[in-house]
Amino acid sequence: MKTQLQAIPVLTPGGNINAYMHSVSSFDILTVEREQELAHRLVDEDDLASARELVLAHLRFVVHIAKSYNGYGLNLGDLIQEGNVGLMKAVKRFDPDKGVRLVSFAVHWIKAEIHEYILRNWRIVKIATTKAQRKLFFNLRSAKKHLAWLTNDEASAIANDLGVAVKDVRHMEGRLSSYDVGFDAPADADDEKANQAPAYYLEDHSTDPALAAENKQWADKQTNNLHAALKLLDERSQDILQSRWLNDGNKSTLHELADKYQISAERIRQLEKNAMNKLKGFMES
Repeated sequence: MKTQLQAIPVLTPGGNINAYMHSVSSFDILTVEREQELAHRLVDEDDLASARELVLAHLRFVVHIAKSYNGYGLNLGDLIQEGNVGLMKAVKRFDPDKGVRLVSFAVHWIKAEIHEYILRNWRIVKIATTKAQRKLFFNLRSAKKHLAWLTNDEASAIANDLGVAVKDVRHMEGRLSSYDVGFDAPADADDEKANQAPAYYLEDHSTDPALAAENKQWADKQTNNLHAALKLLDERSQDILQSRWLNDGNKSTLHELADKYQISAERIRQLEKNAMNKLKGFMES
């Protein structure tokens, strides 16, 4: 049976976080028997009231996990909300016949949602994308015994413990030690700080007259070499390449050229390929 659920206003971690934590701690912890009963009703009858009770009874557990991620500088209420999403996903997928408590099953889902949120919001640029980088992001800081840079032996030991390459350890150590810098200065920055913004001292090579002249000279040379190489091909090959690649906005199809020369489209494709290979050889010689 399905039941329409009503929201509980006090259960909003984005508001008063202390009131929220006090509220979730007031829910009774479920016994094994009660948890099994609710889980079976959810699976067998699609009873949303049972799902609600399962979620409410484990909200305190989400708070406990979210608190362990306080060191990343993100709002605790946001971390709790993401963890709650993971808890609801776990409740939806929980199988009471596996003989595992919901709290043990849900920990993976709760941490997964919190991890994703931290990776999306810790920096403007996502700091960890690969599996090795994600593992290092959440373990490297706790593995370091001091604030100084890792020695070679320490980096090797961490790499062995986490099953990653030493170069990945070094790379993530550098990422964690860096910080975001805006390209333009803040609107309220004074003249001294404004002049330190990258927009004021990074070079724009696209406007370099010498580089522009060099690129134009190179393009002209390549164009001349192309026309000279084309003249070394037979007339039919020249026409095929001209019709297929050198006519702006009016590219001929293989079938159109096949009708023109009274041969198959496959033969046109072969002639085109041979002509391209010859052209490449002429230009490289």
